[in-house]
Amino acid sequence: MPNTGNYYLATLKKTHLGWGTHRKTNSRPQINNESYLPIPSKYALSFNITNLHFTKQSNIYKFSTSDNFLKNEELKASGNRKKGDIYAKNLHGYGDLKLLGKWFKHIQAQIGDQIKVEFISPTEILLTKI
Repeated sequence: MPNTGNYYLATLKKTHLGWGTHRKTNSRPQINNESYLPIPSKYALSFNITNLHFTKQSNIYKFSTSDNFLKNEELKASGNRKKGDIYAKNLHGYGDLKLLGKWFKHIQAQIGDQIKVEFISPTEILLTKI
């Protein structure tokens, strides 16, 4: 699990802002406003941010945004870089893939904007637009 104070900066790209419509596959219908935050592999490893393949810790994190638009919501760490890998590569709304999209719209996020992903405890995250 991450340590209190661990953080990284995520630079938003088109795919992060429009995950539901900017896709490489046609495995499901396109859905507007789905978004996610990337987890660079060096941070996933050094902070021990794992996905569902690692069952000794949760991959669900409580989170809020520093502007208080979202409070006490949940993010899920998911995905992997190769089959069976335990380290996550994405953070997205748990049970609501549009959750981050709502906040991105609120802060008028654009390609190139940076989001600080800060662990305020091993199980809680604070998101801040830089």
